[in-house]
Amino acid sequence: MKFRIGYGFDVHALQEGRPFILGGIEIPSSFGPLGHSDADVLIHAICDALLGAAALGDIGKHFPDNSSEFKNIDSKILLQRVVSLLKEKKYTIGNIDATVILEKPKIAPHIEAMRVALSVVIGIPVEDISIKATTNEKMGFIGRQEGVSAHAVALIEKI
Repeated sequence: MKFRIGYGFDVHALQEGRPFILGGIEIPSSFGPLGHSDADVLIHAICDALLGAAALGDIGKHFPDNSSEFKNIDSKILLQRVVSLLKEKKYTIGNIDATVILEKPKIAPHIEAMRVALSVVIGIPVEDISIKATTNEKMGFIGRQEGVSAHAVALIEKI
């Protein structure tokens, strides 16, 4: 058995009038993350963790933000492509642990729905996906509600 661990990080500015897509679902909010795709910071961090674990580069290498193909794309599609790439390379996904950092909106009420959405896309049990949330204690750009970030780690195994 050959286990590998990957780490991912992503950050996006927040903008009034944008939908707040996080973990593959829309969170009710008057503002949302700004990005080339739907700016799902959690899925982007998970993609980077999975790609990194397999030493396959990062999300920008596979889905460049200057490509019209990925403009406003649903990040669940990007995640599905990453999962398919890992399968092609003969990896299975063991588990994912992620943390989202933002002041608001509060996402605790939405974590289970995110876990289910991610489980469906990734093809692993909900029990193997952990999502946590914290604030930045009102410090920095996140504390001023100007941005959101996410960290993720993933365990994969070569089959």
